[in-house]
Amino acid sequence: MSPYSWQKSSYCQEGDACVHIASSPATIHLTESADPARTVLTTTPTAFAALLDLIGRRSRN
Repeated sequence: MSPYSWQKSSYCQEGDACVHIASSPATIHLTESADPARTVLTTTPTAFAALLDLIGRRSRN
């Protein structure tokens, strides 16, 4: 069992490809349900916020 409390993305459609996120005070964890290995990407809240900011700016252009 995973030590994290995973939440499914609100943008997830029905099917296999859903992004899941979990957090702790010092880390953000991401995984995709379609990945059979359930690989977890771990980053810092600062780096994740920078990624979201970049994605947001690009989607507005």
